[in-house]
Amino acid sequence: MKFLKKYGFYFLILAVLSDFLTPYILGIFYPGLNQMTRVMSVFGDVASPVRGAFLVWSVVSGVLFVLSLPAIYQSAIKQSRTLAILLVSAIGLYGIGDCIFTGLFSIDTEQSSWTFSTWVHNIGSGLGYAGFLIFPLFLVILYRKKAEKTLSNLYLVLLIVSLLSAGIYGLARIPAVNYLPVLDKIGFCQRISFFFNYLPMVVFGVDQIRRGYRKP
Repeated sequence: MKFLKKYGFYFLILAVLSDFLTPYILGIFYPGLNQMTRVMSVFGDVASPVRGAFLVWSVVSGVLFVLSLPAIYQSAIKQSRTLAILLVSAIGLYGIGDCIFTGLFSIDTEQSSWTFSTWVHNIGSGLGYAGFLIFPLFLVILYRKKAEKTLSNLYLVLLIVSLLSAGIYGLARIPAVNYLPVLDKIGFCQRISFFFNYLPMVVFGVDQIRRGYRKP
C-alpha cells in the first residue's frame, strides 16, 4: 500500500496515456474503420479484428486507474474525508465501469437486442463516464478548501470545457440532430470529449508528482 501511495500518480498518468492512445494505435490495425464516425467501443465488437487486443488493453488501463486510488485518497484526506472518497469513487467508477467492464463485457452491434454482456457494458460505461465527467468538480472543491484559488479556478475552467464537449458528444448521439455538421462525426465528438475529460486527471497527477507527493 505504501508503494501505491507513493507512486499512484504515476499510475494515473500511465492509465490516462494508455486509455487515450488505445483507439489511435489499434486503429492502425483496423482496416476501413473511420475514426471520425465510429465510437471507440466498436474496437471491442465481436466482429472487430482487434477485439482481443482491445479487451486486454481496456482491462490493463482500468487496473492502472485502480492502482492510482490510494494516492488520490491520501492526497485529499487531510482536507476532507468525504472529498477523498468522492475523488476515489469518480476514478474508480471510470477504471472499473468504463475500462475493466469494457474489457470483460464486449458488445455486438449486429445484435438486434441487447445481450447480458451489452447491458453490463453499457451500464458500466454510463456509470464510469459519469465519474469521469464529475471528477474535476471535486477538484474544484478540494482546492477551494486548500485555499489554492488559481488551481481551483483552473479546474473550474476544465470542468466547464469538459461539460461542453460532453454535451456536444451527447447531441451527436441523438438521431434528430446528428445529421448536422460536426454532430455527424460522432467518433470525433467522442474523442474530443474524452480529451477534455482526461485533462483534469493529467493536470492533477502532474501537479502532485511535481510537488513530490509523499504520505504525510
